[in-house]
Amino acid sequence: MTRYEQGWNKLEEIDGQAGVNVVESLKDIAPDFVEYLIEFPFGDIYSRPGLDLKSREVATIAALTAMGTAAPQLKVHIHAGLNVGLSREEIIEVIMQMAVYAGFPAALNGIFAAKEVFAEHDE
Repeated sequence: MTRYEQGWNKLEEIDGQAGVNVVESLKDIAPDFVEYLIEFPFGDIYSRPGLDLKSREVATIAALTAMGTAAPQLKVHIHAGLNVGLSREEIIEVIMQMAVYAGFPAALNGIFAAKEVFAEHDE
């Protein structure tokens, strides 16, 4: 299996349709970036055996929340967290924990992103 195939399979497993939508939205403007996005993070990093997917999504949600500038990516990874078995309560706790390290504005932005994602899942 190629890195691309392995990455594509992992992307679908983790992000589901939300990840596929991101890839599709980039194909016409940055096809080379799409290849890198699939091969490196998903083919190489997410496919490593050292952490399970729930732990990887906890780390990713925390990092994106702390950045405070990546709401679209945070929403994709909140979807991914739900897809790999994180509960809504766990996701909110991860985001709240970031208030200690990244500040209340970053945590508030993360909570509002989670609220939107949860509403989408309820529809």
